[in-house]
Formats: sequence, C-alpha cells, structure tokens
Amino acid sequence: VCTTVIGMFPGHIAQSTPDKLAVVMAQSGFTYTYKQLDDAANRFSQALAKHGLKPGDHVALCLENHDRYFEVVWGCHYAGLVYTACSSRLTSDELAYILNDCGAKAFITSKYKSDQAQEISGQIQHVDLRLMLDGVIDGYDSFEDLVSQQPNEPLPDRKEGADMLYSSGTTGRPKGVKLHLADNPLGTPPALVGLGQFLLGMTSEMVYLSPAPLYHAAPLRWNLVVQRLGGTSVIMEHFDAEQFLQCIEKYSVTHSQTVPTMFIRLLKLDPTIRSKYDVSSLSCVFHAAAPCPIETKRQMIEWFGPVIHEYYAGTEGNGSTFISAEEWLKHPGSVGPAASDCQIHIVDDFGQELPRGAQGGVYFEGGGQFEYLNDPEKTANSHHTNGWSTLGDIGYLDDEGFLYLTDRKSFMIISGGVNIYPQEAENVLITHPLVA
Repeated sequence: VCTTVIGMFPGHIAQSTPDKLAVVMAQSGFTYTYKQLDDAANRFSQALAKHGLKPGDHVALCLENHDRYFEVVWGCHYAGLVYTACSSRLTSDELAYILNDCGAKAFITSKYKSDQAQEISGQIQHVDLRLMLDGVIDGYDSFEDLVSQQPNEPLPDRKEGADMLYSSGTTGRPKGVKLHLADNPLGTPPALVGLGQFLLGMTSEMVYLSPAPLYHAAPLRWNLVVQRLGGTSVIMEHFDAEQFLQCIEKYSVTHSQTVPTMFIRLLKLDPTIRSKYDVSSLSCVFHAAAPCPIETKRQMIEWFGPVIHEYYAGTEGNGSTFISAEEWLKHPGSVGPAASDCQIHIVDDFGQELPRGAQGGVYFEGGGQFEYLNDPEKTANSHHTNGWSTLGDIGYLDDEGFLYLTDRKSFMIISGGVNIYPQEAENVLITHPLVA
C-alpha cells in the first residue's frame, strides 16, 4: 500500500518543499520547516558519529514534549542508532534502570529534568555522552553548543535507525521491547506508513494534532510517519481539552491520535465551550491504548461525526486490529477484527483455544516477532507453545471475528472464585457526571 519505497524521511521532503512546516508546537509557537528539521537532525547525527557512536548502538532520551524533540529523534535515526524514549514521569531509580538495561552510550535530557538528571548521574557510569538542552548542570554538556559546531551535511551510507521502547511495567520492572529489525537504507518506510496511508488516509496534505506525551509508542511513531509523508505535526506540550478544540480550528487539523481519557475530558466540557469550535476539518481521529466506554465513544461519534476509528496493538508490534466508526456502530465495544497479517486466538489458562464468545487470553498469530531485552522468562511467558504471542489482555471474539477486550490479566481480581475486572468499575466512575 506504500506509494513510495525509498526516500521517506524529512531530508527527502526538504528537497521538494523545504519551507513547509514539519513541526508546530501548540503552546510555545516554535516551528521547524522541513529544511530546518533536516539540517538540525544532520548536525546532531554528525555529533553522535564524531563521539564514536555507530549504527546499532543505543542512546536514550528523557524529555518533556520539547521544542527540539524531533531534532533529537531524527538525529539518532539518521545515525542508524537504536533510541529509547523514556517517560518524563519515571522515578529516578526507574530511569537509571532503563539507561543501564538498554546499554545507552548517550543520554539526552533537558534543564526541566535537571534535578532527576543530577540524581541518576552516579548510577549511569557507562553513559559517556550526556547532553542537556536549555542549560547545563555538572556532569552534562550543552546540547546546543555541541550541535552548533557540526556541519549540516548527511552522514555517508545511512541506515534506518529504530526505537526500542519499554513496556509499561505493570508487573515488575519495565522491559525493553526488542524487535527483529532489518538492515535497511535510510528512507525505507516501516509498515506503519502503509497502514497510515491505507487505513487512515494520511497524505502530505495532512495536519496531525498530537496531544499526548511523545515518549509513548503511538505518538512517537505516528509523528514520525507524518514527517516521512511530508505532513505537519502540531504538538501539544500538555493535553487540555479546550485547547485541543482550539488547535483543531486554528490549524485546520485533519488527523489526530487520542486515548479514551481525552474523549472523557472533552465530553465533560461545558456544552457552550464544546459548540464554540469548528471541528469540521477532521477526517480521521483514531484512538487506542485503553478500552473506551461504549457511551463515551457513541457521544464522540455523534459530535465529531463518523471519523473516529480505533485500533488495538502494542509496543511489541506482534499483531493488531482495526475498526472504523461505521463498523463500531454495528459492533459497539469492539476493537475490530484482526489485521490482514495476523490471526487472533482466545486461550484459557491451560493454553487451550476457546470457542467464540468465551473470554480468555488474547493471542496473535502471524504478526511481528519480539522479545523482551534481558528477560527470557518474560519473553517465554508472553508466548504460546504454538508460537502465538500476547500483550496480556483478556477478551473474546464474536461470531464475525470482532474482538472485544475485557481487561488486562494482571489487573484481574479473583474473589470467591469470580473474576472481577476493574475496567468495568472504572468505566462507571470516570463517566459519572459528579466525577471530575
């Protein structure tokens, strides 16, 4: 479904439309044209290479939704590195653990995170290159000073970099999701580009509103897709329901990726505020990451129109589902049928496959392969003897093969021999008019 095979990265877009906006920061107003983004990423990739980092080496970043986030990410990508975007909300022990676990040779953070950067400084002795944006503290060098000294020429023989993100750590420490990656020339589009074009109507004309933290898999990866295709990413530094609507109207937003909590906050706005803003430019709002209460989604479709689509997938990339607004109205509560490259199996606690309508563990067959870095036990526990793999969710299939998620297995409570799913209670509480 990809219309282009090679050449999908900001530098390629900069050759034809150098002055087109690649990134707009909603609160600060900071912008990058494609040429500015490509030049900045080239300079950072030069700095990384001169410090001795080679394709396949690991680097980590821990930043808020910073003006220069994509300069950092594309710089790592241009250098062929494996980059780990860390949550800016981790504890210091968790952050140090991830930097050590992934074997990062470089670490990029910001003055906003300087207290935590100082706290972990003595725990990450193997990290040779430590850079800080917006100022410095002892033990860290200035990101701006380093990159300003570099040429903006591209490195030779560039290969695709890749992210290696960490699972949420619902049970135990978070674990790096190590995907099986190909050695491809820079500009080789990942499968997500084709999905964006084919399922979500993404083109170079799109304006994509990103309201979530960029360290999460979906915001990070979808923004990179937008910038491979030549669209414009509008980044919210923090989610605010009314500002989300303001941005849609101000920038004539066509696409956005959200989570159900954002829908709930939007619906709790005063009706006079909701009706103030024109959202007619939207052609696709897609959501994932958590089950969406049925009534919440129904109200959002009534408000925004049949442009709200949903997918189910994980950082692990082992399989996915997709459901359009029209399909969802016929199958309310479903996250859709399996994508064409995979098959879904529902399995009991003994590994036996269950019939349609029965609840059990959700397993994918035929999707991407993965392993958890430095954790063969967790890798083994996420795989079935038949080779299928799971994200740890519980659900069931209807007679037409549409998947419905119940909850995560690790969240389930057993009382008196009865399974209790906290998601059911949360849906009642969070949608109640007296709960803010």
